[in-house]
Formats: sequence, structure tokens, C-alpha cells
Amino acid sequence: MTAPRPADPPSEDLSRLAVLHGVATSYSPSSDRVVAASATALTLTLAALGVDASTPGAVSAALAARERDAGERLLPPTVVGWSGSPPAALAALPEGTRLRIDTEQGETRASADGLPPGVHRLTATTPDGRTAAAHLIVAPPRLPSPAGRTHGLLVQLYSLLSRRSWGMGDLGDLAELAGWAGRSLGAGFVQVNPLHAAVPGAPTDPSPYRPSSRRFPDPVHLRVEDIPEAAYVEDPERLRSLLERAGRLREAVLHQGALIDRDAVWELKREALELLGEVPLGPGRRAAYCDFLAEQGQALEDHATWCALAEVHGSDWHRWPTGLRDPRSAETVRARNGLMDRVDFWSRLAWLTDTQLTAAQRAGREAGMPVGIVHDLAVGVHPGGADAWAQQEYFAAGMSVGAPPDAFNARGQDWGLPPWRPDRLAESGYAPFRELLRALFRYAGALRIDHVMGLFRLWWVPQGHPPTEGTYVRYDAEAMLAVLVLEASRAGAPVIGEDLGTVEPGVREALRERGVLGTSVLWFERDWEGDGRPLPPDSWRADCLATATTHDLPSTAARLTGEHVELRDSLGLLTRPLEEERAEAAADAGEWLTLLSRLGLLHGTGGGSDTSSEEAEIQAVHRFLLRTPARMVGVWLPDGVGDRRPQNLPGTWDQYPNWRLPIADAQGRPVTLEDLAASPRLHALMEVLRERGS
Repeated sequence: MTAPRPADPPSEDLSRLAVLHGVATSYSPSSDRVVAASATALTLTLAALGVDASTPGAVSAALAARERDAGERLLPPTVVGWSGSPPAALAALPEGTRLRIDTEQGETRASADGLPPGVHRLTATTPDGRTAAAHLIVAPPRLPSPAGRTHGLLVQLYSLLSRRSWGMGDLGDLAELAGWAGRSLGAGFVQVNPLHAAVPGAPTDPSPYRPSSRRFPDPVHLRVEDIPEAAYVEDPERLRSLLERAGRLREAVLHQGALIDRDAVWELKREALELLGEVPLGPGRRAAYCDFLAEQGQALEDHATWCALAEVHGSDWHRWPTGLRDPRSAETVRARNGLMDRVDFWSRLAWLTDTQLTAAQRAGREAGMPVGIVHDLAVGVHPGGADAWAQQEYFAAGMSVGAPPDAFNARGQDWGLPPWRPDRLAESGYAPFRELLRALFRYAGALRIDHVMGLFRLWWVPQGHPPTEGTYVRYDAEAMLAVLVLEASRAGAPVIGEDLGTVEPGVREALRERGVLGTSVLWFERDWEGDGRPLPPDSWRADCLATATTHDLPSTAARLTGEHVELRDSLGLLTRPLEEERAEAAADAGEWLTLLSRLGLLHGTGGGSDTSSEEAEIQAVHRFLLRTPARMVGVWLPDGVGDRRPQNLPGTWDQYPNWRLPIADAQGRPVTLEDLAASPRLHALMEVLRERGS
């Protein structure tokens, strides 16, 4: 089907200009339908890329300049090469062109043959004297894969309270979970939600997917008592008082039905951390801190400066005094100097959090985990936060990332996250992306990338316009993948891409070629190109993390019982009559249970009650996952105790307590880490995975 003309159709020249800048002129919400982008969408998107297309004359001038640049340019800003094969861009250079390559390792070479992996500097000089310089990224052909098959746990860390937590799960709990799961359950990994620094507020946005910074973790996850300076505070009574108040927060969540209150936890932890900050570091600790400051450099100074300025001027830098909106201005330098104690405080918190994240990964590896902690990289950052302030030149002003209209959401989606500019990334040799990955791989055994399709293209929504007025902007996927493979290989860490939903042709194939694992969720694995029935296990892909559910989906117990439909009905989220939704959900679950039974995977648990039947069905689901060739099999930790509630219910805001629920049992009673470790139901489920030696 050809694209319908939008209300304000673009001219032919505007469309050509858009394509030359990687801006799509249409999109396909389904295989048989194409929707054309409007002139408004193209004009505003080009403006965000620094291209004036506001008038026909401006379009003509910009088009001529772009075509002239393409004809005269010797090299793109970033050239990509894969170990063992020469960079394709060099083949287009005039015959006789001389090369100079200054490698990351400090060598100078005249040929691209046999270059070591790294980010090098390339200079090309033609016989007629023209010269061009570019970044040259050389990466191994594939990134590391997990050693053999492995199984592990998926958990939202805040939801995992122990008897030592301060009202939400922390890095001490993560280390305990990893140590126990590795030794007692034979688990190879623990996957957690993004632990990125949040934007402070009243209240703070509880979603871990809209952070202030992806580069630095949030100190709210610190286990205060594990910080060595806690033993030497000058006012131990004050610290004990804070511990008692934290205990009351914990008890309110575990025994009184309270929601996880991140802000209340942070208020107590911040006061405690201020107290610990008064304790001088010993010589060894001071040296380690100084090393961290030197390693993190400008990025940490910027982050800590934003945190210090936010304490004074609020958490949206767009509303700060004009001079402070520029991280490199003289006003910002003066303000930083005047707030140096606070800058040091926030820098020290970043260091402490880094050390506890590293300790959690070490705990998993020492427990025998081949992978350890799988960290989650959110797709973007809050527009008012630290990264958006410090890296303004890399973000597209006036734009937000989202999703186009589709069969599930006719209005499209606006996620409120500013996108990176592909042109600025290329000009920098993808420095922000490289530095982000390198920071995460410091303490990650593997990395999950949310909406991994964003390495290829993102839906840009102009500010003040609905998502329907957006369009796709393409990124250099080869360069993005080269950076990812390079940094993951240096860390020896696998990468999992969240590739659920509509994925444009060729994306999964490109990811698989470079060793990026996909994500396969049981309920979505059907023969969509055939009879639509559940996909048998031997038809699943091998290069994936296979799971029964995720944090955005119903728990397995809720899916099997249909309780997820009742929940959505109670919140007014159904778009069809309740009975229709119930019937469809029951038929969906029934088809899967029939397949599980036919494969001989549905065993009884001996009790005969509804709960034991449900437990047997959940075990059968995971036996099925083990029958697939998936390299990694993940168990949603709440499934181990029959939790009914999703951690996040898309389409809701204040109607549902997203990101604020502790793990609970089938009756909704919160379950601690200690309870989990003693749970016969969880042990029985995990024994299913150990039976196959996965």
C-alpha cells in the first residue's frame, strides 16, 4: 500500500534533503501499510539537526550544500573496520592516496591492514593534495558469548528487600542474592533493572528508565553499613537513630502494606552519608578515591557539579540562571568553585556506589557464576538531568524519543527522552557512547540494552507535537555496533538486546551477526507467519535470553490465572468488553498449557490444590524454556513465589504503584530475601533448571 499524503505534504526537495540527513519520509506500522511523514515533522526534525528547511529557499540552499559536501568529502567523520577485513570506506579513496593512522596504542602506521582493535586517528592525503581526517574504529567481528548455556534470575533491585534493607533493595542485597544464587541454585547470572542516577524531585520519578545520568549509578542503592567509614563516625548515636528509622521504613513495607518510598529512603541515606562524609579517608582509601577521580575525569566533575547546582537551583537545568545552563561557562566554573565541598560529596558518592557495584559482581563470580550481574542500559535520559546538561551538544534540542502509532497504541508514544544527534556522535568518534559503555562495563558481567533497535533508528517527536507528528531518524548502526562490540570485548562481557515488538527487517540479523543476543518471551513466541500457534521449542532461536515474562508484563501466575485481565479491567484499561478479554486470555494460556502437556512437561506437585496446580504449570513453562536452544534462560524472581502483580503496568501513571512494589507471594504478602532463600517453592522451580544442567 502506498503512503497516504499527510495534511501538509513535503515538497520533493524537502523529502530529498531529509533522506540525505537520515530522516525518514515515511514509516510502516504494519507490513501492508505505509504512512508518509508530514512537512512539519521533516522541517522540525531537520532543524534539530542544525539544518534550516523553514522556507523553499532554505531547503534549496541546504540541499545544494549537502550534495556538494557529499561530492567533495573524502571520508566520513567516523570510519568503521572489523578485525580481519579492511574498512570499506577506504576503498572509495582515489588511487595513490596516502594513509597515516595514529593508533590508540601509540603507533603510527601507513596501512589499515592488521590494525589492533581500538579507536584510532586516520588521515588521508590524495595525490592532488587534498586531506581528510577521521576517527577509525576497529572492532573484533563478534562480541563474547556466555560460556555454554546458563540460567539465572531477573529482579528489580528496589523490590528485593532483606532484613537489613532501608526500605528498598540495595547493593548489599544484590551481593547476597548473587552469592546465594550462584552457590545454592547453580545460577549463572542475576539481571537487574537500570541502576542509573535518578533526577531528584518531590516526588522523584520512580521509573528507572528515565534517569538523570546513565553514566553514573544512583547512591540510593548504597548499603550504608558496608561503607568502612561507618565504623568511625563522630556521632554514632545519630547513625543508630537513622538505622532505627530505616528499620521502621522497612517494616512498613514488609508488614504494614506500605509502598516502597524511594524518597523517604534517600532522605535517611543522604543524612547518613553526610555523616560519613565527615570522616577522613585513610591513606589507602584516599588513594583509591583519587584514582577514581582521575579515571572518571571531566565526566564525573560535570555530574557532581550538576548534582551540587541542582541542590541550589532545582533539578531542571533549563530553569537555572542563564550562565549556569552552560557547563563550560565562566559562571559555572565560579559556581563550582564555590560549591567544591558539595561537588566532592557527590563525587565521593559516585565512588562509593561504584565500589559496591564492583563488590556485587565479584560476589557473583566468586560464587561460581560465569556471567554475574547483568546490568540494564536505559534507552535515554531525562531532559533536565545531568547528562542532558553536560552533553548538550550531543542531544537534539526540542526533540523527544518515542514510538509511532501502531496496532496497540493508535496515538503513538512520547517517552520524554531527548535523542542523541547522529551527526554529532559521528563527529566525535562516538565518544559519549564509548564512555557510557566503558563506565557500565566496569562492574557488569553482561549488559542488557533496552530497546536495542535504537542503535539503528529512533522515532523523534517534536516538542509540543503529538507522537503522530514524529518521524524516524537513522543512526550509523555499523558504527554503533562496532563501539558496542569493541567495549564489550574489552570487558569480556556478553550483551543482550531487548528486541521485543515491531522490529524493522534486517535488525535482528545484524545484531546476531555481531553476537548480540536477543530477548524471547514465551507468550510472544508464536508462528506469526504461519498458523499463529505457539512456537515449538526447537523452532526458537539460540542466540537469545529466553524468559516467561519481564518487568513490563504480567507475572506467569497472573497470566495463567487470567488475573492480569482483572487488574486491567479494575483500572479501566481494557479496550474491549471484559468477557472478550477473559476469553482471549484463557485461550492463549490454554494453547500453551496444551503444548506443555503434549510435550510431557506438565508434572504434578503432589498437593492437588489450585496453588499446587499453578506451581506445576509455572515449572512446566520453565521446562519448556530449557527445551529451547536459548543460550540464556531467565527466571523472573517473583515467579518463584507466585507473585501476581506486575512491577510496571504500561499505560498507567498514578492509577497503579509502578516501580514501588516489593516482591510478594501468591497472597500478596511481601517476601524478604531471607524468605526467598528458604522458599520450597522457589527451590523447586530452580531445581527444574538444574535438572537439565543448563
